[in-house]
Amino acid sequence: MVAKISIGSSLYGALAYNGEKMNREEGLVLGANKIILPADGQIDIARMVENFNLFMPKMGKTKKPVLHISLNPHPDDKLTEQQYEIIAREYMDKLGFGEQPFIIYKHMDIDRHHIHIVTVNVNEQGKRLNQDFLYRRSKKITTELEEKYNLHKAQREKISPDTPIRKVDPSGDIKRQVANSVKMVGMRYKFQTIGEYNAILSLYNVRCEQTDGRVNGREYHGLVYFATDDSGKTIATPFKASRLGKFASRTAIDGRFERTKVKIDVVPTKRKVADVIAVATDKADFIAKLKARNIDVVLRYTDEGRIYGVTFIDHNTMNVLNGSRLGKEFSANAINERFNNPADMPTDTPDVAIPIVAPTVEPIPEDTGSDNQSQTDTAQNTKTSDSQQHSTNVQSQSTVTQSVSDFGDYDLPIPGLDLFQQGQSFNPDEEEFRRRMQRKKKRGPRHRF
Repeated sequence: MVAKISIGSSLYGALAYNGEKMNREEGLVLGANKIILPADGQIDIARMVENFNLFMPKMGKTKKPVLHISLNPHPDDKLTEQQYEIIAREYMDKLGFGEQPFIIYKHMDIDRHHIHIVTVNVNEQGKRLNQDFLYRRSKKITTELEEKYNLHKAQREKISPDTPIRKVDPSGDIKRQVANSVKMVGMRYKFQTIGEYNAILSLYNVRCEQTDGRVNGREYHGLVYFATDDSGKTIATPFKASRLGKFASRTAIDGRFERTKVKIDVVPTKRKVADVIAVATDKADFIAKLKARNIDVVLRYTDEGRIYGVTFIDHNTMNVLNGSRLGKEFSANAINERFNNPADMPTDTPDVAIPIVAPTVEPIPEDTGSDNQSQTDTAQNTKTSDSQQHSTNVQSQSTVTQSVSDFGDYDLPIPGLDLFQQGQSFNPDEEEFRRRMQRKKKRGPRHRF
């Protein structure tokens, strides 16, 4: 049996979380101590809070008086509701919280049924209960309960360098899966922007968004994680980084950006991509050949099918690289021209559909990693007179627009984050490119006379 203990400040939040499970018929109340439960089973959260407050001082110094505990038996342990309640009460007694007010819930939202206990760690005099070695004592108690009730010995899942990262399975524990994916991606891969971070997360059906705002006069900068399906649609209520662990926080990820800047070597990946792009017959062949070399390609499209972003994920070097980091010939515009507009490519080089020209050495800004900077000027300088019409088309195309929303693919409430505004999560140059296209579509094409 695995016990997880969360210490917080919001009693209402802990009760509301369990209340949501009950509203979705994924949870029920097994019992309570010193809390009056309604006879009809309809739990009023506000009334439950009042019940708890009767046993808590009006004023106190304890900033985090709430304990939210989950007890997770092994999946092979099939327990009755009465057995769950007995185990929960005995656990609370041994932990020293048996005389505290608490509510016991059973959750059935995943195949592995488990119980949640909400209680407080201050007594009626306002004194905080003993929390010394709380987690160590909890582990000892669960071991004793396993032996007493002949339960399987359940251990926390250990994450090692060889642990495979899997896509989120909607039928499993989504929060745990998202946390494991985020943790392992952060341990293994090197990335320098939130866009690159999202590219690698997307392989495992996870997305990350930045949140910025002010709380009690203080600036707040955080991250929120979403579980998605294969098409990128959100499938569950989003998770604040604090619910997953410190490794998922804005501070941890920003630190990862800074540390990896000096560690990434783009040469091995660039060499492989250049070899493949020179012989690839089409986009599918390009992707397949890179996949054979253990490199994934994440392409981002406008609604009209134009490629506006490309990221290469090299599983050999564990580097995540926006296309422009490898060079302009690997940027989103170049890849789009190579595979989406093959008729526009020069016809005098049939063996190589896109010329691989050594790019001018230019410093790459450390804080962006954009793979979507406009190629219009370059196109105008390099096109010959017999392709002047194509140059005009390229110039118009760079400003063609469409309606694409940064956050249009989900519309879920984010509990506890209504004070925050979601910040930028993709490459700024990509978004600028899309805005230019939006403006042009509204105005219509320009005609020169």
